[in-house]
Amino acid sequence: MSTTARQIVVERTGGPEVMQLVEVPLPAPAEGEVRVRHAAVGINLADTYFRSGLYPGRTPFGLGVEGAGTIEEVGPGVTGFSVGQRVTYTSSPLGAYSDVRNMPTGSLIALPDSVAFDAAAASTMRGLTSSYLLNSIWPLSSGDTVMIHAAAGGVGLIFVQMAKTMGLNVIGTVGSDEKAALARAAGCDHVINNRTEDVATRVREITGKKGCRMVVDGVGRATFDSSLKSVARRGLLVCLGTASGAVEPFTPPQLMAQGSVFVTRPAMADYIADPAEKARLVDFLLGHLSAGTVKVTINQRWRLDQAVEAHVALESGATSGSSIFDLTLND
Repeated sequence: MSTTARQIVVERTGGPEVMQLVEVPLPAPAEGEVRVRHAAVGINLADTYFRSGLYPGRTPFGLGVEGAGTIEEVGPGVTGFSVGQRVTYTSSPLGAYSDVRNMPTGSLIALPDSVAFDAAAASTMRGLTSSYLLNSIWPLSSGDTVMIHAAAGGVGLIFVQMAKTMGLNVIGTVGSDEKAALARAAGCDHVINNRTEDVATRVREITGKKGCRMVVDGVGRATFDSSLKSVARRGLLVCLGTASGAVEPFTPPQLMAQGSVFVTRPAMADYIADPAEKARLVDFLLGHLSAGTVKVTINQRWRLDQAVEAHVALESGATSGSSIFDLTLND
């Protein structure tokens, strides 16, 4: 059965103003697909990279990689999913900025009743990112010190809570006193205001000059140097994003001089490509959400017709915690 979907479409890359809310025909689900009626859709910084053209793609295209809702129609050949089932998802294909869409079942995650739709939409991508950072990317042991920039952001708050359940010492950086309070409430052992303090100097003070076993940097150009200087000998710097712009070129001898440190730029797709590994990470995340050991902070709720405002706020650094499109709100 065909229907009509309301969807944010980008016909040319650029600033937030290039996003348009349109109505498009939605055919019946194809082989291996289901139709998902969204209750909530996640808004991630990565969405701005696709919209701006930093992540290349062929226009026109939809935006968004994360949503949660209910299956309302099942296509031919689908097994394991049924009409009325609650699901969440992240990863391809793009197009989550919509009220309803068709999705391949390979991307879907069954959502237990114990996890609300808005929490799932606000945490599936961020939560799986935090899960692989803490479980798959680098060997971490209880007592190790890790640091994450933007600790009061969507990924940051989830990462901090998960890290504390693993017995890690957590340093978070923020840009305001208000965000510092959020980071501390999530469990940060130490919070550094990167607008008033020298991050690398403070890290060396906190760690007795040793540095951090792992540093997670989603800011990019503005923080790369301080991040590198904050890594312990033979530790890891994770370049997770480029909120302040792309990292300037650097040379291998810089890594040697810092203490034979490692640098990586991961993509979540490479950590959920194996079904068994994805299942472990999903179980880790949903287990925390169901038990309440990780609480999702949703500080911004927008309507679909407010997509431009949402991206302006996200790119300006004015947001904290997670942002979603709440499909229960009226336009």
